[in-house]
Amino acid sequence: MRLVFAGTPETALPSLNALLASSHEVAAVVTRPDAPAGRGRRLVASPVGERAAEAGVEVLKPAKARDPEFLARLRAIAPDCCPVVAYGALLPREALDIPRHGWVNLHFSLLPAWRGAAPVQRAILHGDDMTGAATFEIEEGLDTGPVYGVLTEPIRPDDTTGDLLGRLAVAGATLLLDTMNGIEAGVLEPRPQPEEGVSTAAKLNPDDGHVDWRSPARHIDRLVRACTPAPGAWTNFRDTRVKLWPVRPAPDAEALSPGEIRPGKKEVLVGTATHPVALGEVQPQGKRRMAAADWVRGVNLIGKDALH
Repeated sequence: MRLVFAGTPETALPSLNALLASSHEVAAVVTRPDAPAGRGRRLVASPVGERAAEAGVEVLKPAKARDPEFLARLRAIAPDCCPVVAYGALLPREALDIPRHGWVNLHFSLLPAWRGAAPVQRAILHGDDMTGAATFEIEEGLDTGPVYGVLTEPIRPDDTTGDLLGRLAVAGATLLLDTMNGIEAGVLEPRPQPEEGVSTAAKLNPDDGHVDWRSPARHIDRLVRACTPAPGAWTNFRDTRVKLWPVRPAPDAEALSPGEIRPGKKEVLVGTATHPVALGEVQPQGKRRMAAADWVRGVNLIGKDALH
Protein backbone atom coordinates (compact mmCIF):
# COMPACT_ATOMS: atom_id res chain seq x y z
CA MET A 1 0.00 0.00 0.00
CA ARG A 2 0.93 3.63 -0.42
CA LEU A 3 1.30 5.05 3.10
CA VAL A 4 1.69 8.41 4.79
CA PHE A 5 3.09 7.87 8.28
CA ALA A 6 2.27 10.30 11.10
CA GLY A 7 4.39 10.45 14.25
CA THR A 8 6.72 12.68 16.23
CA PRO A 9 8.83 11.27 19.13
CA GLU A 10 11.40 8.49 19.38
CA THR A 11 8.61 6.14 20.43
CA ALA A 12 7.37 6.22 16.84
CA LEU A 13 10.73 5.30 15.26
CA PRO A 14 10.46 1.49 15.53
CA SER A 15 7.17 1.62 13.63
CA LEU A 16 8.51 4.01 10.98
CA ASN A 17 11.59 1.84 10.51
CA ALA A 18 9.47 -1.30 10.17
CA LEU A 19 7.31 0.32 7.51
CA LEU A 20 10.32 1.71 5.62
CA ALA A 21 11.79 -1.81 5.51
CA SER A 22 8.50 -3.40 4.40
CA SER A 23 6.92 -3.94 0.99
CA HIS A 24 4.72 -0.89 1.57
CA GLU A 25 5.63 2.49 0.11
CA VAL A 26 6.06 5.27 2.69
CA ALA A 27 5.30 8.18 0.39
CA ALA A 28 5.55 10.87 3.07
CA VAL A 29 5.75 11.48 6.79
CA VAL A 30 3.64 13.91 8.82
CA THR A 31 5.19 15.22 12.02
CA ARG A 32 4.96 18.15 14.40
CA PRO A 33 6.77 21.38 13.44
CA ASP A 34 10.38 21.90 14.51
CA ALA A 35 10.59 22.92 18.18
CA PRO A 36 13.18 24.85 20.21
CA ALA A 37 15.58 22.66 22.18
CA GLY A 38 18.78 22.89 24.18
CA ARG A 39 20.38 25.88 25.86
CA GLY A 40 20.42 27.86 22.63
CA ARG A 41 16.74 27.10 22.05
CA ARG A 42 17.39 26.57 18.36
CA LEU A 43 14.73 24.88 16.26
CA VAL A 44 15.20 21.12 16.01
CA ALA A 45 13.32 18.60 13.87
CA SER A 46 11.40 15.82 15.61
CA PRO A 47 13.01 12.36 15.75
CA VAL A 48 10.51 11.14 13.14
CA GLY A 49 11.22 14.14 10.92
CA GLU A 50 14.97 13.51 11.13
CA ARG A 51 14.60 9.81 10.31
CA ALA A 52 12.33 10.49 7.34
CA ALA A 53 14.75 13.06 5.95
CA GLU A 54 17.60 10.55 6.27
CA ALA A 55 15.53 8.03 4.32
CA GLY A 56 14.76 10.56 1.60
CA VAL A 57 11.04 10.63 2.41
CA GLU A 58 9.00 13.82 2.01
CA VAL A 59 8.33 15.43 5.41
CA LEU A 60 5.16 17.43 6.08
CA LYS A 61 5.10 19.67 9.18
CA PRO A 62 1.71 21.40 9.32
CA ALA A 63 1.07 23.75 12.23
CA LYS A 64 -2.44 22.30 12.25
CA ALA A 65 -3.75 19.26 10.43
CA ARG A 66 -6.61 21.31 9.02
CA ASP A 67 -4.28 23.71 7.16
CA PRO A 68 -5.50 23.91 3.55
CA GLU A 69 -2.00 23.53 2.09
CA PHE A 70 -1.41 20.35 4.08
CA LEU A 71 -4.78 18.85 3.13
CA ALA A 72 -4.17 19.65 -0.53
CA ARG A 73 -0.75 17.97 -0.44
CA LEU A 74 -2.17 14.92 1.31
CA ARG A 75 -4.86 14.59 -1.37
CA ALA A 76 -2.18 14.87 -4.06
CA ILE A 77 -0.12 12.10 -2.45
CA ALA A 78 -3.30 9.96 -2.37
CA PRO A 79 -2.31 7.48 0.36
CA ASP A 80 -4.17 4.19 0.74
CA CYS A 81 -3.74 4.37 4.52
CA CYS A 82 -2.14 6.62 7.13
CA PRO A 83 -0.56 4.72 10.05
CA VAL A 84 -0.08 6.86 13.18
CA VAL A 85 2.14 6.54 16.26
CA ALA A 86 2.22 9.38 18.81
CA TYR A 87 1.67 12.15 16.28
CA GLY A 88 0.53 14.58 18.97
CA ALA A 89 -2.26 16.53 17.25
CA LEU A 90 -5.95 16.08 16.53
CA LEU A 91 -6.96 15.10 13.01
CA PRO A 92 -10.01 16.83 11.48
CA ARG A 93 -12.66 15.04 9.45
CA GLU A 94 -11.24 16.58 6.24
CA ALA A 95 -7.97 14.72 6.84
CA LEU A 96 -9.57 11.50 8.08
CA ASP A 97 -11.58 11.15 4.86
CA ILE A 98 -8.60 11.31 2.47
CA PRO A 99 -7.03 7.80 2.65
CA ARG A 100 -9.38 5.06 1.47
CA HIS A 101 -8.43 2.81 4.39
CA GLY A 102 -8.45 5.67 6.91
CA TRP A 103 -5.91 6.52 9.59
CA VAL A 104 -4.79 3.62 11.79
CA ASN A 105 -3.33 4.48 15.18
CA LEU A 106 -0.98 2.38 17.30
CA HIS A 107 -2.05 3.15 20.89
CA PHE A 108 -0.14 1.87 23.91
CA SER A 109 -2.96 0.38 25.99
CA LEU A 110 -5.56 -2.36 25.85
CA LEU A 111 -8.45 -0.30 24.61
CA PRO A 112 -10.92 0.82 25.85
CA ALA A 113 -8.65 1.17 28.90
CA TRP A 114 -6.54 4.32 29.11
CA ARG A 115 -7.76 6.30 26.13
CA GLY A 116 -5.80 9.55 25.89
CA ALA A 117 -2.34 11.08 25.91
CA ALA A 118 -0.58 9.15 28.70
CA PRO A 119 -1.71 5.49 28.70
CA VAL A 120 1.59 4.01 29.88
CA GLN A 121 2.06 6.54 32.70
CA ARG A 122 -1.49 6.04 33.92
CA ALA A 123 -1.25 2.24 33.82
CA ILE A 124 1.86 2.32 36.03
CA LEU A 125 0.40 4.94 38.36
CA HIS A 126 -2.81 2.93 38.72
CA GLY A 127 -0.88 -0.21 39.60
CA ASP A 128 -2.00 -2.29 36.61
CA ASP A 129 -0.34 -5.70 36.22
CA MET A 130 -0.90 -5.91 32.48
CA THR A 131 -1.03 -3.50 29.56
CA GLY A 132 -0.42 -3.75 25.84
CA ALA A 133 -0.99 -2.01 22.54
CA ALA A 134 -3.80 -1.80 20.04
CA THR A 135 -4.19 -0.71 16.44
CA PHE A 136 -7.48 1.02 15.71
CA GLU A 137 -9.17 3.14 13.08
CA ILE A 138 -9.12 6.80 14.08
CA GLU A 139 -12.46 8.57 14.25
CA GLU A 140 -13.34 11.95 15.70
CA GLY A 141 -13.78 10.66 19.27
CA LEU A 142 -10.82 10.28 21.66
CA ASP A 143 -9.33 6.85 20.86
CA THR A 144 -12.83 5.42 20.41
CA GLY A 145 -12.46 3.81 16.98
CA PRO A 146 -12.83 0.12 16.14
CA VAL A 147 -9.82 -2.10 16.85
CA TYR A 148 -7.83 -4.13 14.32
CA GLY A 149 -5.38 -5.95 16.59
CA VAL A 150 -3.91 -6.10 20.10
CA LEU A 151 -0.88 -7.37 21.96
CA THR A 152 -0.33 -7.74 25.70
CA GLU A 153 2.69 -6.84 27.84
CA PRO A 154 3.18 -7.47 31.59
CA ILE A 155 4.07 -4.47 33.74
CA ARG A 156 7.12 -5.38 35.81
CA PRO A 157 7.38 -4.24 39.44
CA ASP A 158 10.30 -1.93 38.66
CA ASP A 159 9.11 -0.65 35.26
CA THR A 160 9.39 3.06 34.57
CA THR A 161 7.36 4.67 31.82
CA GLY A 162 10.53 4.77 29.73
CA ASP A 163 11.18 1.04 30.21
CA LEU A 164 7.65 -0.05 29.41
CA LEU A 165 7.16 2.35 26.53
CA GLY A 166 10.40 1.15 24.98
CA ARG A 167 9.19 -2.45 24.95
CA LEU A 168 5.74 -1.51 23.66
CA ALA A 169 7.20 0.64 20.89
CA VAL A 170 9.23 -2.31 19.56
CA ALA A 171 6.45 -4.89 19.89
CA GLY A 172 3.89 -2.41 18.60
CA ALA A 173 5.88 -1.85 15.41
CA THR A 174 5.29 -5.47 14.46
CA LEU A 175 1.61 -5.15 15.32
CA LEU A 176 1.26 -2.04 13.17
CA LEU A 177 3.02 -3.67 10.22
CA ASP A 178 0.85 -6.78 10.57
CA THR A 179 -2.20 -4.53 10.58
CA MET A 180 -1.09 -2.81 7.38
CA ASN A 181 -0.48 -6.21 5.77
CA GLY A 182 -3.90 -7.46 6.86
CA ILE A 183 -5.68 -4.38 5.55
CA GLU A 184 -3.90 -4.68 2.20
CA ALA A 185 -4.81 -8.38 1.95
CA GLY A 186 -8.43 -7.66 2.87
CA VAL A 187 -8.40 -10.11 5.77
CA LEU A 188 -8.75 -7.63 8.66
CA GLU A 189 -11.95 -5.94 9.77
CA PRO A 190 -11.90 -3.63 12.80
CA ARG A 191 -14.20 -4.52 15.67
CA PRO A 192 -15.99 -1.97 17.89
CA GLN A 193 -14.47 -1.41 21.32
CA PRO A 194 -16.36 -2.85 24.32
CA GLU A 195 -18.57 -0.40 26.16
CA GLU A 196 -17.25 -1.66 29.52
CA GLY A 197 -13.81 -0.92 30.96
CA VAL A 198 -13.40 2.60 29.60
CA SER A 199 -10.80 4.77 31.35
CA THR A 200 -9.01 7.94 30.31
CA ALA A 201 -5.33 8.80 30.48
CA ALA A 202 -4.87 12.53 30.89
CA LYS A 203 -1.36 13.87 30.36
CA LEU A 204 0.83 14.19 33.46
CA ASN A 205 2.27 17.68 33.90
CA PRO A 206 5.31 18.73 35.99
CA ASP A 207 3.15 19.54 39.03
CA ASP A 208 1.83 15.96 38.99
CA GLY A 209 5.37 14.76 39.66
CA HIS A 210 5.57 16.44 43.09
CA VAL A 211 5.85 13.67 45.69
CA ASP A 212 3.60 13.99 48.74
CA TRP A 213 5.39 12.01 51.44
CA ARG A 214 2.11 11.71 53.34
CA SER A 215 1.04 9.20 50.68
CA PRO A 216 1.56 5.43 51.08
CA ALA A 217 4.91 4.05 49.95
CA ARG A 218 3.20 1.99 47.24
CA HIS A 219 1.71 5.11 45.66
CA ILE A 220 5.00 7.03 45.83
CA ASP A 221 6.84 4.14 44.16
CA ARG A 222 4.28 4.09 41.31
CA LEU A 223 4.24 7.87 40.94
CA VAL A 224 8.01 8.17 40.60
CA ARG A 225 8.17 5.31 38.08
CA ALA A 226 5.23 6.73 36.11
CA CYS A 227 6.95 10.13 35.90
CA THR A 228 10.30 8.70 34.77
CA PRO A 229 11.67 9.98 32.45
CA ALA A 230 8.96 12.63 31.92
CA PRO A 231 7.61 14.86 33.33
CA GLY A 232 9.97 13.88 36.17
CA ALA A 233 9.26 13.24 39.85
CA TRP A 234 10.53 15.74 42.40
CA THR A 235 10.50 16.89 46.00
CA ASN A 236 11.63 19.94 47.95
CA PHE A 237 14.58 20.09 50.33
CA ARG A 238 15.26 23.39 52.10
CA ASP A 239 13.01 25.09 49.55
CA THR A 240 15.09 23.77 46.65
CA ARG A 241 13.72 21.29 44.14
CA VAL A 242 15.34 17.86 43.97
CA LYS A 243 14.54 15.57 41.05
CA LEU A 244 13.95 11.91 41.91
CA TRP A 245 14.60 8.69 40.05
CA PRO A 246 12.85 5.43 41.07
CA VAL A 247 12.72 4.60 44.77
CA ARG A 248 12.63 1.20 46.44
CA PRO A 249 9.94 0.36 49.01
CA ALA A 250 11.51 -0.77 52.30
CA PRO A 251 8.68 -2.51 54.22
CA ASP A 252 11.02 -4.03 56.81
CA ALA A 253 12.67 -0.73 57.78
CA GLU A 254 11.86 1.14 60.97
CA ALA A 255 8.96 3.55 60.54
CA LEU A 256 9.73 7.22 59.90
CA SER A 257 7.57 10.32 59.81
CA PRO A 258 6.46 11.40 56.30
CA GLY A 259 9.39 13.14 54.61
CA GLU A 260 11.83 12.31 57.43
CA ILE A 261 15.30 11.46 56.08
CA ARG A 262 17.44 8.71 57.59
CA PRO A 263 20.85 8.28 55.95
CA GLY A 264 22.76 5.02 56.02
CA LYS A 265 26.06 3.82 54.63
CA LYS A 266 24.54 2.45 51.43
CA GLU A 267 21.03 3.90 51.24
CA VAL A 268 18.90 6.82 52.28
CA LEU A 269 15.46 6.12 53.71
CA VAL A 270 12.55 8.55 53.64
CA GLY A 271 9.34 8.21 55.64
CA THR A 272 5.91 7.90 54.06
CA ALA A 273 2.37 7.33 55.36
CA THR A 274 3.20 3.62 55.58
CA HIS A 275 6.71 2.16 55.51
CA PRO A 276 9.82 4.04 54.30
CA VAL A 277 11.24 4.03 50.80
CA ALA A 278 14.92 4.02 49.84
CA LEU A 279 15.89 6.81 47.47
CA GLY A 280 17.66 5.88 44.26
CA GLU A 281 19.40 8.62 42.31
CA VAL A 282 18.60 12.29 42.80
CA GLN A 283 19.46 15.56 41.10
CA PRO A 284 19.49 18.77 43.13
CA GLN A 285 18.58 21.88 41.20
CA GLY A 286 21.54 23.12 39.18
CA LYS A 287 23.68 20.05 39.94
CA ARG A 288 24.45 16.68 38.42
CA ARG A 289 22.52 13.46 38.93
CA MET A 290 24.00 11.40 41.77
CA ALA A 291 23.37 8.57 44.23
CA ALA A 292 21.17 9.64 47.13
CA ALA A 293 23.86 8.67 49.65
CA ASP A 294 26.34 11.02 47.96
CA TRP A 295 23.78 13.83 47.98
CA VAL A 296 23.02 13.42 51.70
CA ARG A 297 26.69 13.45 52.61
CA GLY A 298 27.05 16.76 50.80
CA VAL A 299 24.10 18.60 52.39
CA ASN A 300 25.03 18.03 56.07
CA LEU A 301 21.64 17.17 57.51
CA ILE A 302 20.69 19.16 60.59
CA GLY A 303 17.81 19.14 63.02
CA LYS A 304 14.48 18.32 61.45
CA ASP A 305 15.56 18.51 57.82
CA ALA A 306 12.94 16.71 55.73
CA LEU A 307 11.64 16.33 52.21
CA HIS A 308 8.34 17.99 51.42
